[in-house]
Amino acid sequence: MAAYPTVSAPYGLKPVNLIGGQVFAGSTRNFPIQYNYGTAIFYGDSVTTTAGYATLPTYPVNSTNTIVGVFAGCFYTNPTTKQRQYAQYYPGSVLAGDITAIVVDDPDVLMQVAATTSAGGTTIGSISSILLGANIVGGTQTGSTSTGNSSMSVVSASAAGASTAGFRILRLVPDTQISTSCTYVSGGAASATSVVVSGLAVGTYLPIGTDVFNLVNGQLQFTGSTLSAASTVTTTGSTTLTVTAVATQVAGTVALVQTPEAIVKYNFGVHRYNIA
Repeated sequence: MAAYPTVSAPYGLKPVNLIGGQVFAGSTRNFPIQYNYGTAIFYGDSVTTTAGYATLPTYPVNSTNTIVGVFAGCFYTNPTTKQRQYAQYYPGSVLAGDITAIVVDDPDVLMQVAATTSAGGTTIGSISSILLGANIVGGTQTGSTSTGNSSMSVVSASAAGASTAGFRILRLVPDTQISTSCTYVSGGAASATSVVVSGLAVGTYLPIGTDVFNLVNGQLQFTGSTLSAASTVTTTGSTTLTVTAVATQVAGTVALVQTPEAIVKYNFGVHRYNIA
């Protein structure tokens, strides 16, 4: 089963809800940006404040590089046309004294975000269901001047990371999961760290964090195991997968499920409204 829509690249942080079922009205707060501030800020970037002005924090966001929220565009008086201009992103070095950042600053906001395989890259990764409730490190990517959108991600291989990590994983996004069917060949007993399967198409890429399920009577049964090393299929025969310790015997028809997106929250020591 292919994901719909396909997640082809990271797109920054997308506020979608609040924790605990609180009503989320999409409310924002305005922060000034300093005249001629030289760094671009993209839609979906995290932002912090410096001397009262909105600025781009040092990435990755963590308990040292703290933030006040998610950038959602800006407006200012265009220095050439002298007209009010609304922009998807702040391009940097704008000679205006009224530059205003629009920021989703609620510390309880939940955000949808894509996972990448590295902090500075755009290759989409997978977040294992084992890691729900764990910490995950944010990316360090620079956004796109073509779209105005952030390219920030979370780094799938960093999940369950240090207590200083910027984000907590609250939920996986099922809509864009990718399920690849194959057949059990050997290995995969309880506590095993490898399993051999067949029937995967040559060229299939399976990132770290791809979950291993048995398909039983049309239902997915999680084996408690996930890929601990990426694998690219090079043969139509058998493929050996390196996995975390299996909890339930792998058998029969196997579904390998990639999860490229998750719902996350800023960790408590990361958002400035939650720091004493």
